Amino acid sequence: MAARLKDYASVVGTDVLQELEVLAEKVEGWSVQHINSTAVGGGVAEMLQRLNPLMKDLGIDSTWDQIEGNTRFFRVTKAIHNALHGSAVEITPGMFDDYRDHLRSQLDRMTIRGDTVFIHDPQPAGLIALKERCGGAWIWRCHIDISTPDRQVWDFLQPYVNNYDAAIFSMPDFSQELNIPQFLVPPSIDPLGDKNRELDPGVITGILEKHGIDPNRPIITQISRFDHLKDPLGVIRAYQLVRKRTDCQLVLAGGEADDDPEGPALLKEVQEKAAADPDIHVLLLPPFSDLEINALVRGSSVVVQKSIKEGFGLTVAEALWKRKPVIGGAVGGIRRQILHGVTGFLVRSVEGTAYRIRQILNDDALARQLGENGRVHVQNNFLLTRHLKDYILLMLALRHPGQDMIPV
Repeated sequence: MAARLKDYASVVGTDVLQELEVLAEKVEGWSVQHINSTAVGGGVAEMLQRLNPLMKDLGIDSTWDQIEGNTRFFRVTKAIHNALHGSAVEITPGMFDDYRDHLRSQLDRMTIRGDTVFIHDPQPAGLIALKERCGGAWIWRCHIDISTPDRQVWDFLQPYVNNYDAAIFSMPDFSQELNIPQFLVPPSIDPLGDKNRELDPGVITGILEKHGIDPNRPIITQISRFDHLKDPLGVIRAYQLVRKRTDCQLVLAGGEADDDPEGPALLKEVQEKAAADPDIHVLLLPPFSDLEINALVRGSSVVVQKSIKEGFGLTVAEALWKRKPVIGGAVGGIRRQILHGVTGFLVRSVEGTAYRIRQILNDDALARQLGENGRVHVQNNFLLTRHLKDYILLMLALRHPGQDMIPV
């Protein structure tokens, strides 16, 4: 059963909920529409699955839609995604033409029904062409790290973005030269969702054993889509270094996203690298495996998110919420979540990752302290109720430009 806003009182307190209700009165009768490229797979879809119902619970007419895509389009948008992250990717003029042509084909298919329209990430950014026809406030919500984008690709995307009324980024570093207001809104996790709620120890043990994982031996876990930017092969190499001195197991678990055509090839490569070691568990999980992911993380000794580039990395906040010590790549939004030496450790190499894993596995007191600190950090900064408040405040700010105080 989906959580209702009142259910969060036990987590965030009644004052937070009362503040949300006061703010919601100021947007009573407004309609919001979220549009992205996929309903399953990845953090964007997960957040919208939880945000959309809570907006409705506050009396906001909130809907969530996806653009249609085919393999050709998603290969182009994946290349654009990687290039915006700063990866060396060959982008041809024909690929830009494919993007334009496909988005033009979506203009008549999409029904725009929101007073405020949130367009998530580059895939549907070209829908801004509908703004003049449909009206409303249009916001481009960028979930990826574009701090060092390929200039050719950013020059292609920037004119679309400049036609929006505002842009949202997850980190100050991601902002760009734009002609529109820019807002900082970090992503969030749902503490009451199946991926984060408390679990009975027997459930955790049962799920570990189901996958052949020994709950009585140290477990290193990375939960991510099988994406080169998540560096699962680097995690395997770090684990292999740790195993030379410390007994442990490795879990690499993740799902597939409809808009990521590169995933199957990398998954095959990871499986081949892991095949000779029975203590490496590569798990391709179906959509909506939240309870299973929750149990895998809660059963882990240390959680890794060794990303090379990262927009935010919700898996970090999810693990911190469960009081797990976390090691993450010193990139993107991971740096907002892992306070080095306080809530976890930031790393820049395979060797550094292995060193920090061994440090945590050999120091129970350190692991507990990092976990407790991480829980508090997420409580104060990265829960869904804060995200909801930020969105309502942003909507009000766009309706009342230049005003420090919004009239009652």
